[in-house]
Amino acid sequence: MTQVDPDPAVPPALQDDKTMPVVVYALYLAALLSAGATAVVGVILAYVSKDAAPEWLRSHYVFQIRTFWLSLLFSLIGLVLTPIGVGFVILPAVGVWVAVRCILGLSWLLKTQPYPTPRNWMI
Repeated sequence: MTQVDPDPAVPPALQDDKTMPVVVYALYLAALLSAGATAVVGVILAYVSKDAAPEWLRSHYVFQIRTFWLSLLFSLIGLVLTPIGVGFVILPAVGVWVAVRCILGLSWLLKTQPYPTPRNWMI
């Protein structure tokens, strides 16, 4: 396991502050129960926090932002396809996909490691 070197441009107190990314992951998971309302707050927090974060945390914010936009896209596709029945398969699949991405992101975050592939569509 490799540890991330501290970024000299970021104050030491913020180097390992995992609070905001944990909050964003939690808001995304809560969105699965609240029809997505808390995910909007989560993506706003991710956008606001991304630029001031060290590189290893920035990978989590990029991952979270992509998770939001991709889940929104596939949820809209699922809603459009609901009248022909396909949406009833797509919408739960999007929920599982979001849950898996959040759990994997949290596992990397709690190990104090960057997310290895933040720009991937899948996992």
